Amino acid sequence: MVILMKNSDSKELKEVIPLPENVTAEVNGNLITIKGPKGSVTRHLKWRSRVAVEGKTIIITSNSLMDLNTAKAHLTNNLKGVQEPFSKHLKIVHAHFPITLETKGNKIYIKNFLGEKKPREAKIIGDVKIEVKGKDVFMRSCDIEALGQTYANIKSALKIRQRDSRVFQDGIYEIEE
Repeated sequence: MVILMKNSDSKELKEVIPLPENVTAEVNGNLITIKGPKGSVTRHLKWRSRVAVEGKTIIITSNSLMDLNTAKAHLTNNLKGVQEPFSKHLKIVHAHFPITLETKGNKIYIKNFLGEKKPREAKIIGDVKIEVKGKDVFMRSCDIEALGQTYANIKSALKIRQRDSRVFQDGIYEIEE
């Protein structure tokens, strides 16, 4: 619910987001930490909106409706993620050379892609958990942006160059569920 508050010279917009049960939020400088039963997310507040936590509510104030809605959308995603983490189901597809995945630290190594000797690597962002079961890859995270960026890093690492992409369709693809 957007509340329009009039100050002396400018209009100020205010949005109140109630915190669900078992979820807490804390603002410390330019960081907001949201903790829930399934994990926590820490975000850098880089918007022109101001965010404050009062009791069991998050209050966003801004002079711009666009900035207010952006901040609200990001914080709402974080509130959903700490209650039920976001996930992606991926499938490894290969025609001839079997692809294997290995995670070490914050990197995922893609071995034997198109028969290459050197493994390709992609960076894992944030606290994304990757689990490989045969040809299925499961990714989970409380932060939807970290999950999406990790998937984008994997897709970028598997870019096929100097070959016909209609013939060489090996890779890791997202499965709709």
